[in-house]
Amino acid sequence: MATYVLVDSLNLAMRVRYGMRAPDMETTAGLAIHIMFNAIKKVWNQFNADHVVFCQEGRSWRKDFYTPYKAHRRELAAARTEQEVAEDAHFFDAINQFQDFLINKTNVTVLRDPNGEADDMIARWIALHAEDDHIIVSTDSDFQQLIAPNVKIFNGIEGLLYTHVGVWDKNGDPAKSRKGEPMQVPNPALALFEKIMRGDASDNVMSAYPGVRKKRLMEAFENRHEQGYAWNNLMLSRWTDHEGHEIRVKDAYERNRTLIDLKAQPEHLKAQFDLTIQACVNHEHKRDVGFHLLKFANKLGLVRIEQHAHDYSAWLSQPYSGNLKHTGCATE
Repeated sequence: MATYVLVDSLNLAMRVRYGMRAPDMETTAGLAIHIMFNAIKKVWNQFNADHVVFCQEGRSWRKDFYTPYKAHRRELAAARTEQEVAEDAHFFDAINQFQDFLINKTNVTVLRDPNGEADDMIARWIALHAEDDHIIVSTDSDFQQLIAPNVKIFNGIEGLLYTHVGVWDKNGDPAKSRKGEPMQVPNPALALFEKIMRGDASDNVMSAYPGVRKKRLMEAFENRHEQGYAWNNLMLSRWTDHEGHEIRVKDAYERNRTLIDLKAQPEHLKAQFDLTIQACVNHEHKRDVGFHLLKFANKLGLVRIEQHAHDYSAWLSQPYSGNLKHTGCATE
């Protein structure tokens, strides 16, 4: 049984890009790379991991399945000023150099499918390595639906580790909320059900039933296996949208489930993502990784990484030695 570190690359980079102040975009990109390196080093050492997988973004199939999906982000991108466009170019130039370094000079696996998001690649990697352990490095709460005895999430910005038995801080103690209360272990099934019903404003996914009360949701959730009165009372309800169209909750729920449930992608896309993973998985054992890391760190001015290159060489040097399940339309 192997342990894999799955890195949601763009998520961490953008959290730094918009959440931390730095004098320029090159420095911001360097800070993002530092945070990724240190987050990976922490979980690599803590869980005695075997291989690191960087998961990147393609153009999402969800934009074709549901036109409003992330449409607001495209509008924001189109409204950028010339200075903001130039800043983004500087930032992503450094991030792209980092990606090229990972692909060409290290033994990590870099996954990208032209029609998939990083979330899709992470979910399919786990499905193809169902007997192995996985630590997802991301701040995205969408991954909480995947938490299981063999799947953990490490928030590399806040230093929080989410597991099926508890949430732990950077010191390994039970984490507390801002109010000083113990953070609750997320219930993956309930969190997923609520998100499907409530929608996801950050991705521009409409609620399946706007304004539905928590009590009614909980009753339907508890009745989901039997699909008796509480379930059908909710799912067969109807409401009218802002354009006057009548919406049946069950139809909107199934739409949102396809968009949000990371195990519910269309079967032909699962097959495509599995083939991408098969093609991208890195069996090659490149040499002199530590030397190339020093050159890369010096080029981008990553002083701390350059000074402590030996702390990162272990996971950058370790190739994939696992076994993929049969690729194609996987059944889980």
